[in-house]
Amino acid sequence: MRAWRFALILGGIALLPLMLPKMAPAQGSQTLSQLTQPIKIERGLSNIEKECIECHSKYEPGKVHDWANSAHARANVTCLDCHGAKPTDKDARDCPGTKKYRNIKISPIVTPLDCSKCHPQEYEEFARSKHARTWEIIRDKIKDPWLRGMNNDVERASGCYACHGSDISNGQLTSVNWPNEGIGRLNPDGSAGSCVACHTTHRFSVAEARKPETCGQCHLGPDHPQDEIYFESKHGKIYLAEGHEWNWHKAPDAWEPGVDFRAPTCAACHMSGLGDLKTTHDVGERLKWEAQSPLSVLNKDHDGNAERKKMEQVCQQCHSPTWTQNFFARYDQAIENYNENYFKPAKKIMDDLYAQGILTKWPVFDEEIEWVFYELWHHEGRRARMGAAMAGPDYAWWHGFYDVKKTYQHLVRLAEEAKEKGHGTPVYVPGSGGRNLTPAQVAPLPEGWNQVKNLKGRP
Repeated sequence: MRAWRFALILGGIALLPLMLPKMAPAQGSQTLSQLTQPIKIERGLSNIEKECIECHSKYEPGKVHDWANSAHARANVTCLDCHGAKPTDKDARDCPGTKKYRNIKISPIVTPLDCSKCHPQEYEEFARSKHARTWEIIRDKIKDPWLRGMNNDVERASGCYACHGSDISNGQLTSVNWPNEGIGRLNPDGSAGSCVACHTTHRFSVAEARKPETCGQCHLGPDHPQDEIYFESKHGKIYLAEGHEWNWHKAPDAWEPGVDFRAPTCAACHMSGLGDLKTTHDVGERLKWEAQSPLSVLNKDHDGNAERKKMEQVCQQCHSPTWTQNFFARYDQAIENYNENYFKPAKKIMDDLYAQGILTKWPVFDEEIEWVFYELWHHEGRRARMGAAMAGPDYAWWHGFYDVKKTYQHLVRLAEEAKEKGHGTPVYVPGSGGRNLTPAQVAPLPEGWNQVKNLKGRP
């Protein structure tokens, strides 16, 4: 546990004596440090806290500017309150400015457990959410083939880990695991996650976290395009037209539709307190289905049917009960359509090919049909289901069920070809094996690659 000195001042801290940095009008190519005034500390802070702020205002003016305009600064929460560490902490480090202070260490890592000192309820809700388990989900639960060696370190670090989080639990920071603000990051203090994934440093803005663009940092692209679906929907169109006029700064549980905003954002539906619903940092609440999984199943973390009732309350802030019930009935039908007509038959085809020894289970993507099956559920199937869930018709059909149909036909053709030949079509996947090597550098191929017994004509 980090060293903690919490001096919360409730007596109305005046900002003027602090001489907070002020942004000047844009002037050509001037840097941020040229556009801000030096910080002068005149309120009740310790010498080391003053030195932190004054030093970092020279070398990291952007961070200090964000902090100075934050609620933290107004509550007298300073650098050491979040970054201070005990000498025994795994991630404890010296800072040039703290060397003269005995037993004072710092850490660049701020974890949800650190934030829990002031935000215990948010921490508990987040800790049980899927967001906090995104590393666990891809590493342990699904045994994600990409992390098992089908891609390499740099591909994982620049891609997968940026959203899912990296493992920095030993406190050692490398180019592979740091910098990282992934929402499921494994931290040295045993906690999982990163609050700054949504409340970016050092402003920690509630308004920013409420806007759909924040969720779009990770929820976009071919496999989970919630960002694109939202902006296709009527909700997104209203936000684009009017969102700049909405009140984004209301306190939790006080942000009300029809008063502060006219159409929901991601946070409004999945997290915000609306009507009788309380604010939550468990984004898995209010969901009936696991629409991201290969086979759609009921919510694994909650009672899916009960959570559907909560989401209906969200919709009925603006829509009638009949409209709401019909919308969700149609969504449930889309889930069933995907499960029964596409995924289950495709999965049976793949299972039969593996059982007959026609395909090899590992490496996962050394045969074309395995890529096709993966994209059927991980790409097109998700788009179909999520488009139906979020009122995005183009993603439900043209990017969804239309592509599912086409991919299913492709899978059937490849399966028939594999049966005729007695084997699939093997390919070497560049960047596999977990190493940053090109195919020309791999000689011979990794052990076990395409070395399959009793398959005629197979390399």
